[in-house]
Amino acid sequence: MNVVFVASEAVPFSKTGGLADVAGALPRAIARRGHAVSLFVPAHRSTWNSRQPITDTGLRLPIPVGARTVEARIHKSRLPGSNATVYLIDQPAYFDRAGLYGAGGLDYDDNCERFVFFSRAVLAAIAPLDLRPDVIHCNDWQTGLIPVYLKTQPHRFDGLASAGTLFTIHNLAYMGLFRHWEMALTGLEWRLFNWHELEFHGMLCFMKAGLVFTDMIGTVSPTYAREIQTPRLGSGLHDLLALRSQDLHGIVNGIDPEAWHPSHEPMIAARYDVETVAAGKAACKAWLQHRVGFPVRGDVPLLAQIGRLDPQKGWDLLAAIADRLLEQDVQLVVLGEGQPKYHELLQDLVRRHPDRVWAYLGFSDDLAHQIEAGADLFLMPSLFEPCGLNQLYSLAHGTAPVVRATGGLADTVVDANPETLAAGTATGFHFQDPTPGALWSAVERGLALYRDREGWMRLVRAGMRGDWSWDRGAGQYERIYQDIQRKLMARDSS
Repeated sequence: MNVVFVASEAVPFSKTGGLADVAGALPRAIARRGHAVSLFVPAHRSTWNSRQPITDTGLRLPIPVGARTVEARIHKSRLPGSNATVYLIDQPAYFDRAGLYGAGGLDYDDNCERFVFFSRAVLAAIAPLDLRPDVIHCNDWQTGLIPVYLKTQPHRFDGLASAGTLFTIHNLAYMGLFRHWEMALTGLEWRLFNWHELEFHGMLCFMKAGLVFTDMIGTVSPTYAREIQTPRLGSGLHDLLALRSQDLHGIVNGIDPEAWHPSHEPMIAARYDVETVAAGKAACKAWLQHRVGFPVRGDVPLLAQIGRLDPQKGWDLLAAIADRLLEQDVQLVVLGEGQPKYHELLQDLVRRHPDRVWAYLGFSDDLAHQIEAGADLFLMPSLFEPCGLNQLYSLAHGTAPVVRATGGLADTVVDANPETLAAGTATGFHFQDPTPGALWSAVERGLALYRDREGWMRLVRAGMRGDWSWDRGAGQYERIYQDIQRKLMARDSS
């Protein structure tokens, strides 16, 4: 099967979040199953600093954007350790920028134009590159117009008559909403701007476009697939998603075990696996405590949080319990950046508790690995979480996640209760209600079990034995691709 994967970011070329990790790993896993896989991404500024070999294909394509024609330059690379080809859509006026989607906390004003160009450039490049896809796998709002173009303008794109589409939602809250007059940039007929298709509360909605016109819909966990069919987490599209529920599939994201496994990560203090976790993790913890200036103590629970400092990630809950938490004999390490009020909170906590709170307000990939390897508990109290990757990294490193039971967190972390502890299946700690009290109760349970070293090590090892590699998820995506082809053949024969 020939699969074309389209995303707005992909490791190692560009990244703002988990989409990039998926786009850098899933195509490799699909290729390992014997399929021909190509990945299209914009040539963002960070692409040229990725240290990946990039060649110019020489292909130049005139792309209509509204009343203008803009040139797309097509470059070529490869996903590391794979035969999956990467095609980079280059147009400096759109993509040679400091941020991928915005700067200074604000989206770029021309994001509609940028991703109209990207979508049309991908479709225009497929035929001259002789890719002949069976399925085009689109991801998030930035690619939402691709299924629309294929369904409404098939005559414009050579070699795509038999291509089906899968549209994966990574986070429904980011919808790609634009002013209605920007419809003119798309080259689509105005008749499509109606409440059944592209219009959403008077706006042009790229996410809705993808959901309406794609052959099948994916999202990144079974629980999130159910949650987005409800008013609470459906972002106003819950009725549409419920209507298409038979085409909606939830598949938990995977992680790259070559990049995220303590048995071979080069940046951590000691390598370890499930059999040697006690000694290896102790060495990594001591290294991390020394690195951040904490007293080096093996008996004190070391808690961690990595990610965006944002209300969605539960930072209001964490702020509410911070003082109570730090009354305990614990240490806390935070890596991330986001809203200024949380920066101020952390700076205040560091000032008041320099021997037990440390924060790096930015991002470092090496430090992320080192924290996962050295921490005992990982705090992830998200208000919603389509899938989440940090809890999977934590499980792989023997770091027990404390999570709100939502989305992929509920699907991947087994709550420690008397039954699961007795069965040896517990891997972390759940709480249900998005309240400080519920979060505190879960943290308390984690701290209590930490003092039971035998029970704690059973939980740690159960988490490490789980298989969260992409090989599991790739098989599920393969079946969906096959279902799309069967669906198209049935439609064509009717």
